[in-house]
Amino acid sequence: MEVVIVPDAKAGGELIAEAMAQLLRRKPDALLGVATGSTPLPVYEALAAKVRSEAVDTSRARIAQLDEYVGLPAEHPESYRSVLRREVLEPLGIGMDGFMGPDGTAEDVRAACEAYDRALSAAGGVDLQLLGIGTDGHIGFNEPCSSLASRTRIKTLTEQTRIDNARFFDDDIEQVPHHVITQGIGTILEARHLVLLATGAGKADAIAATVEGPVAAICPATALQLHPHATVVVDEAAASELELAGYYRYSYAHKPDWQGI
Repeated sequence: MEVVIVPDAKAGGELIAEAMAQLLRRKPDALLGVATGSTPLPVYEALAAKVRSEAVDTSRARIAQLDEYVGLPAEHPESYRSVLRREVLEPLGIGMDGFMGPDGTAEDVRAACEAYDRALSAAGGVDLQLLGIGTDGHIGFNEPCSSLASRTRIKTLTEQTRIDNARFFDDDIEQVPHHVITQGIGTILEARHLVLLATGAGKADAIAATVEGPVAAICPATALQLHPHATVVVDEAAASELELAGYYRYSYAHKPDWQGI
């Protein structure tokens, strides 16, 4: 996979936003897969700045959701649909008609998961999927030992994840759902370009395992090694445990000018 080491989170966000902008210039109706959380915010902010300056037109772009809480109404302010509407859709000027996501309130959640997989395929597939990574190597809500061939499915949140997410629910863990729908690793791998962004020393071990370790279910993100076009963008802190950091810097610095990430 391609590894790009950047000075800080802002630089990473700008690099990925430009890759998205280049994609949208080639394919105005591209389907962008997006994730929630604090890590991708610099990407969305940089892309929104390009929209405001008219450096890119996102009016025909489409957005696909990576995961969603089960049982939380779509209009709830902490549903991932609502979060993405605030952080991605509205800043980019994309309406809900350009949004795709699983139905977390469906009576038959398993059927809703299968329906979302089919919808992604029917839409032509995700062109670029933005990912974050957990300190244990999880991507989406595919925790360690998830099947590397898994499809969109329901997963049970760990107690620690519910504790961590309670801050979004007035610090009341009882309000945090117990389950989520997540794209499976097999589903994620079907995107044409995977871009993983990681910042901070807390992600260094997971990044080292993802990039330089063996492909293993104990670290779900290692599945990116199997993808023909996967890019890992990390700041200096997240790159601190990479044995070949010097090579990655040299390799990217000497790429032909016409190649992006």
